[in-house]
Amino acid sequence: MDALDASKLLDEELYSRQLYVLGSPAMQRIQGARVLVSGLQGLGAEVAKNLVLMGVGSLTLHDPHPTCWSDLAAQFLLSEQDLERSRAEASQELLAQLNRAVQVVVHTGDITEDLLLDFQVVVLTAAKLEEQLKVGTLCHKHGVCFLAADTRGLVGQLFCDFGEDFTVQDPTEAEPLTAAIQHISQGSPGILTLRKGANTHYFRDGDLVTFSGIEGMVELNDCDPRSIHVREDGSLEIGDTTTFSRYLRGGAITEVKRPKTVRHVPLQKSLDTALLQPHVVAQSSQEVHHAHCLHQAFCALHKFQHLHGRPPQPWDPVDAETVVGLARDLEPLKRTEEEPLEEPLDEALVRTVALSSAGVLSPMVAMLGAVAAQEVLKAISRKFMPLDQWLYFDALDCLPEDGELLPSPEDCALRGSRYDGQIAVFGAGFQEKLRRQHYLLVGAGAIGCELLKVFALVGLGAGNSGGLTVVDMDHIERSNLSRQFLFRSQDVGRPKAEVAAAAARGLNPDLQVIPLTYPLDPTTEHIYGDNFFSRVDGVAAALDSFQARRYVAARCTHYLKPLLEAGTSGTWGSATVFMPHVTEAYRAPASAAASEDAPYPVCTVRYFPSTAEHTLQWARHEFEELFRLSAETINHHQQAHTSLADMDEPQTLTLLKPVLGVLRDTHLLYVLAAANLYAQMHGLPGSQDWTALRELLKLLPQPDPQQMAPIFASNLELASASAEFGPEQQKELNKALEVWSVGPPLKPLMFEKDDDSNFHVDFVVAAASLRCQNYGIPPVNRAQSKRIVGQIIPAIATTTAAVAGLLGLELYKVVSGPRPRSAFRHSYLHLAENYLIRYMPFAPAIQTFHHLKWTSWDRLKVPAGQPERTLESLLAHLQEQHGLRVRILLHGSALLYAAGWSPEKQAQHLPLRVTELVQQLTGQAPAPGQRVLVLELSCEGDDEDTAFPPLHYEL
Repeated sequence: MDALDASKLLDEELYSRQLYVLGSPAMQRIQGARVLVSGLQGLGAEVAKNLVLMGVGSLTLHDPHPTCWSDLAAQFLLSEQDLERSRAEASQELLAQLNRAVQVVVHTGDITEDLLLDFQVVVLTAAKLEEQLKVGTLCHKHGVCFLAADTRGLVGQLFCDFGEDFTVQDPTEAEPLTAAIQHISQGSPGILTLRKGANTHYFRDGDLVTFSGIEGMVELNDCDPRSIHVREDGSLEIGDTTTFSRYLRGGAITEVKRPKTVRHVPLQKSLDTALLQPHVVAQSSQEVHHAHCLHQAFCALHKFQHLHGRPPQPWDPVDAETVVGLARDLEPLKRTEEEPLEEPLDEALVRTVALSSAGVLSPMVAMLGAVAAQEVLKAISRKFMPLDQWLYFDALDCLPEDGELLPSPEDCALRGSRYDGQIAVFGAGFQEKLRRQHYLLVGAGAIGCELLKVFALVGLGAGNSGGLTVVDMDHIERSNLSRQFLFRSQDVGRPKAEVAAAAARGLNPDLQVIPLTYPLDPTTEHIYGDNFFSRVDGVAAALDSFQARRYVAARCTHYLKPLLEAGTSGTWGSATVFMPHVTEAYRAPASAAASEDAPYPVCTVRYFPSTAEHTLQWARHEFEELFRLSAETINHHQQAHTSLADMDEPQTLTLLKPVLGVLRDTHLLYVLAAANLYAQMHGLPGSQDWTALRELLKLLPQPDPQQMAPIFASNLELASASAEFGPEQQKELNKALEVWSVGPPLKPLMFEKDDDSNFHVDFVVAAASLRCQNYGIPPVNRAQSKRIVGQIIPAIATTTAAVAGLLGLELYKVVSGPRPRSAFRHSYLHLAENYLIRYMPFAPAIQTFHHLKWTSWDRLKVPAGQPERTLESLLAHLQEQHGLRVRILLHGSALLYAAGWSPEKQAQHLPLRVTELVQQLTGQAPAPGQRVLVLELSCEGDDEDTAFPPLHYEL
């Protein structure tokens, strides 16, 4: 089970974002893993795609069945040209292209007991119950981890069996907690006090901890894990320290994660005893009962298939009633082996499942395939807690709440179309609605690629009158390839939007998709303006910054467009939907907005660091000062022929800093990185020869401590150090700078986090590590330092696919027509801890002012008229029609009117036409095709905090 291929080197550049989620030990296990996926319909293809992207050692595909039309609705590896061809063979080459480091092979024979012995994990998808029971029994017997997964229309099922004694080495995603020590007392128990600012509330009673870097009480360093008790004041009892040396200073306390053991029963026993274990979506007793009824529905569907040799027909009431009867006759589920459940079977739920069960949907298989692939990784890597065997997931809320609007059997009949699997659930009429849509996708990264796949398979904008526009200004990097599955290695360096659009057309030739590489931000409103958004039915946002999300959301609010929005961080993910006048508008999470907009205080970073993040922020600033700003300043000085004597003290210090920086010494990595960076700045060849560097350092003269600036000095310290130089030393430094000023221009270095050969990250990590030592702060490792300083968001293919699937389910509701707020769902998931919550969005907040009521979706509309209104007539219109006496009127930052103006100033503004006044104040006329001017107002009698709806002055 734990056999590894030690000859495989981990490609850290390719898997960089994934490494932050799983870590190197887990990735090494994954690279040596052998997995069998049987069943290559949509669900199996999703599982296989995720496993290949994430770098399993080898993947064997098994599915001898021929491709049929209904497969194309959810299986992105197949096309019309593959009809009647074996699904596995048709899928093999495209899967292999996703990651050439993974061996992808096809098994054409039966699944035998001997075959199963070759694998660590076996996954069955869309298999008959008899096959699941046979393979599951054999896997349990031989210690092979087993998964069975299936989707039927809008419901999904997943079962996991990892054996009776499965050890999870690392149960959680969080990094082990570490904190700096302030003091440790001698006694029984010894009391440990953490440094001020440490996150004491994260330590809990019974946690195991170890220690490092302690001076004095060295007996604790690298000791066996000790259990702690958290006291009321936040200090920690760490056991008997009576016989230990007296504590002097420094050190860190670090949490030790505990392995956990999981015990699973085989599928046969689980069904025989009718025991259904807890599952990921259960949040209440009502949801538990709902899952129990779904379990019975799946059992009844298997029974129907066994009796009739076929699944129920789409929306056939006779077949559905047969399934309900079979479910009613099943043995009831039990709380324990002796105690049956008391809740009655929800026959209406079972009936709806049966009616819609004939179809296969891309968003459903994306969601469940992602969860199943994550469970495979848990089995291989022993990282994160696996499911407690059963998972049931449904999106039946995608169906119309009004029973009269449900599709008919005739509308859902097979048509020999690539959308047959979807038509079987929603009908041909709804399919035509999807084809006529115009959608804007902002972001063609990981989530964007997954959304494009969903859009292509469901047929969004695939009609002659429909279309998709993909906006992304970025270019493809190699680190993208482990999760942005529309890209290949030959695409590195090309625009994401163009490559993604071409790949999406390959998934569905009918797709009408246009790529744009202009950013969607305030600088391009002449491109993405009134005419552009008038053709858009909805917007999907797949962005990695809250600033960009807020802007796109504001555009959707302005133009009253539905917004589908998703994001991920490691195994955390969210998928949210915002409907005009139905739900609240998008708001960035308060904590996320604060983290973006409020960096650490400068005084804390420079003079009072207490965390590794402070030292990294400081080191990143040092990089800018030493290798970018100093070069830019010297180049500017050279071009302007400025004398040093003419510069003020701050300018002189900026120029002195690179010179002093050359003198700095003491840490091999720091010296190696700094020397190479200075070489790059001066256009000289660098060196990565550590042996030669060590020998060279031995030959260098030792710097004079009396004349050397303190190591890693701050600006204040540097000023003090430079003041110690006498007139002759100052003259020598000035001469050196004058020589620099007439030499070739320096090359300012722009920080680049993803090139591990350029020494940028090495310098920052080394500098931060030394500063941590200076201040007794526990440092973080290189990978974590790179993540923090590069503001890298940990990412993994499974979470990305899951949120795209959840967003696709909301798309069905948005496109289907007017739906109540109760139909929509915000979703939050954490795949590492088997957590998924879906809840109804909040209603828009209602604001009032006298007789007016409005929400963030409302606006005051005033036509310009013929001839166009003057400012005076506009103010009169607002008072007559809405009873508003305007106090202030703004367009952007231009003040059009203020009630407190002098009569002379009012006389200047009031007679002017509104557009004439705006042009006069802003210097810009309305753009061609612009349909409205957006004005902001405040009124007499409000409390100045009232956010009135925007005034749309219609041109």
